[in-house]
Amino acid sequence: MSQNNTVIRSMHDLGLAAWFGGNLMGATGLNGAAAGAKDPVERLTLSSVGWGKWAPVQLAALAVHGIGGIGLIIANRDRLGVQQGARTNTSVKLVLTGAALVTTFWSASVGKKMAEHAREGAEGTTEPSGDASDTLKAAQRQQKILQWATPALTGVLLVMGAQQGEQQRSKAGILDKWRR
Repeated sequence: MSQNNTVIRSMHDLGLAAWFGGNLMGATGLNGAAAGAKDPVERLTLSSVGWGKWAPVQLAALAVHGIGGIGLIIANRDRLGVQQGARTNTSVKLVLTGAALVTTFWSASVGKKMAEHAREGAEGTTEPSGDASDTLKAAQRQQKILQWATPALTGVLLVMGAQQGEQQRSKAGILDKWRR
């Protein structure tokens, strides 16, 4: 019997898409634009304000993705019990989702430190000025990596979601042919 999970699948996919896209745009567009500000203090201030405005949307995206993901696992529990590829894919996705959550919240924590030290100014959003405090320099070094880690992890999750959809479609096609 075919099951329609459009709502939970959409929640899973839209939440993940927003998480991926928002972080990629933040790293490229927001941080890139803020780095172009003439005033060194404005560079970190603008970036911090932008990320602050994104934070509630990102939290909503994480919640929607999580609810959709849990719903899909529950809806597909029988298939996950017998289809090794789907079970492996789901397990890897859970680990990668955990890693992406860690990088997301670590980045937010580092971003908060950068905002607290914005008055020191910076060469760029993730490039400290020569006279920056050690705290700001450390935060910017971490953010330089973290700003790319979350989009990379969530991008892999998007690809794995597509792969899982293909696995499900292949399985459904085989069952339909067998039933005829």
